[in-house]
Amino acid sequence: MRFLMTVNGGGRPPDEQLYAEMGRFVEELTRTGVLLATGGLDRGTHVAASEGTVTLTDGPFAESKEVIVSFALIEVRSKEEALELARRFWTMVGDGEGDIRRVLGPEG
Repeated sequence: MRFLMTVNGGGRPPDEQLYAEMGRFVEELTRTGVLLATGGLDRGTHVAASEGTVTLTDGPFAESKEVIVSFALIEVRSKEEALELARRFWTMVGDGEGDIRRVLGPEG
């Protein structure tokens, strides 16, 4: 089962301790084959389509806490395992928000 874990903006900025903890966490998940991809996201373009008209809008966005700023794609045996990894991540990070969603499709 694949899950996409996302982090929204608006949390505390990372310090050296968080970078070190996150590095160990990423190394563990990579070594065990759980982490498939991870990265930060740059400011994007919002795409909206309505009745055949496509509108492209660059930021800034109304609420920075609603914008996804990073992600991790993981592959685990169960939803419970994915939720446990999310708990570990957010315990490290502290305050903030994000989502975890199952990726559906041939490989998910």
